[in-house]
Amino acid sequence: MRDIDRVIAYLQSEQQAAVDRLCQFLRIPSVSADSKYASDVRRAAEWVGSFLRDAGLKTETIENHGHPLILAETPHQDGLPIVLIYGHYDVQPAENIHLWTSSPFEPTIRNGAIYARGASDDKGQLLTHMLSVQAWKQVTGSWPVNFKFIVEGEEETGSHVLQRFLEQAGDRLACDCVVISDGSQFGPDQPAITYGLRGIAYFELRVFGPSHDLHSGAFGGTVTNPANALAQMLAGLVDDQGRVNIPGFYDDVEPPTPEERERLRQLPFDEKAFWQSLGVDSAVGEVGYSVLERRWIRPTYDVCGIWGGYQGEGAKTVIPAEAGAKISFRLVPRQQPGRVRELLERRLKELCPPGVRFQLIDLHGSPAVVTPLDSPFIKAAEKALRAVFPNPPVFTREGGSIPIVSKFQERLRADVLLLGWGQYDDNAHGPDEKFLLADFHRGTLASAYLWEEIREIANTRK
Repeated sequence: MRDIDRVIAYLQSEQQAAVDRLCQFLRIPSVSADSKYASDVRRAAEWVGSFLRDAGLKTETIENHGHPLILAETPHQDGLPIVLIYGHYDVQPAENIHLWTSSPFEPTIRNGAIYARGASDDKGQLLTHMLSVQAWKQVTGSWPVNFKFIVEGEEETGSHVLQRFLEQAGDRLACDCVVISDGSQFGPDQPAITYGLRGIAYFELRVFGPSHDLHSGAFGGTVTNPANALAQMLAGLVDDQGRVNIPGFYDDVEPPTPEERERLRQLPFDEKAFWQSLGVDSAVGEVGYSVLERRWIRPTYDVCGIWGGYQGEGAKTVIPAEAGAKISFRLVPRQQPGRVRELLERRLKELCPPGVRFQLIDLHGSPAVVTPLDSPFIKAAEKALRAVFPNPPVFTREGGSIPIVSKFQERLRADVLLLGWGQYDDNAHGPDEKFLLADFHRGTLASAYLWEEIREIANTRK
């Protein structure tokens, strides 16, 4: 029997034990955004470190003014590729407890899924790789490739410790490819290999007017209202064709190739069902592009939050002294957040009416990421997913951004494999977050197959 067949048989026999391990992990309320959970965040880091240490990896806890990193690696074997596995043990806050069917930190299994905060994002998906690496060693006595793990506790709050580590000691993460499972399949029983992410440029815009709030009856019509000015400025950043209305914004935009547009057109995407799932009845966006193209391969602008003036119950006739908004731009290859900021500030100066001033604050940004489809690691992932899932994988890009991915690509010069095992309706970040047990188990098996296929890359190069 081949090594991979023995590993798969072992993982299949250990599925209940794997679920039990996941439940242990999920019971730790590792909420990185809330300092009252700091000891629990550290406990989750220790849980990851202990698991990998018991699996035979040399494990180190890295402290750097924040939640700890776990760095683990197998003994180096000459001639084999180096795979870096990234994940995070921190989770989002579990707010609106009344909307949860069961306690967010007491895992509950119902309808074939495990419900808990972090089940899909990202404890369940991270654990699939930890289990498969452990299984290879347990069954065969060795590993098919060289493994490194870097697991952080600040993904949900900006990855500051990991970014500093990459800047200061990134050579320790040198690898041939990075594997990340922190996303979704294309649909039920439809695995996907994500080869691109949009970038992001995120800002806070504040508009200031009078020195204090004014009575709208006594002063309305005589001073510029910061809330009105803000609305005018925000509206001026998009035109009636759905395009970003900032001169120079599209100069660096890399247009999609005809081949890529055709590839997206062939995807099994039910547009009507998509709109129904969102509770909306019509499409908006850049004219001339499909829904998937608008979501994945075209740049966008959105107002993510807006405030100003009286927000309480009832009426209060006031001209606010200040108004503000949070705005995001999703970026495509060749666009840079710094350049977008320059163009945005220039445009806002044109749009800002007399009587008010504005302040533009950088919050965060990262460029888009694309892995070439002819990468041998993409081919290896395709074979691995075909071995486990009922349908062959589709190749997708995602509209969201994972800032650390661009940092990996920039610093390590390695291909990045994004293999999400979850579903779009897993409710990551929301109440009743879940992870289908079938996806958990199939993700673990696909992970085990992936290491075998990556080993074959080395064999074909000899």
